[in-house]
Amino acid sequence: MAHTEKRYELTGTVVDERIKFTLREFCHVCGVHTDLVLEMVEEGVIEPHGERPEEWVFAGRALIRAQTALRLVHDLRLNLPGAALALDLLEDLDRLR
Repeated sequence: MAHTEKRYELTGTVVDERIKFTLREFCHVCGVHTDLVLEMVEEGVIEPHGERPEEWVFAGRALIRAQTALRLVHDLRLNLPGAALALDLLEDLDRLR
């Protein structure tokens, strides 16, 4: 009997928390359109610094949250409010540990 080994590719992004992204850069790095980023902000998935979208700056933490939210939406078929809640709960668990 032959043994077949499954191999998985693990990918990730290392982000320095001090890095800042404009809205345009953030969209490019995440590979999404501006409308989706605006929706993520509205749903509380990410929080920009600045009053208006043209002034927004996103920290490295926002990139990590956005990428995790996108995986939750894609893999688990959550909507953005559900992804925001899941992210908050995961961060609470990390703080408790």
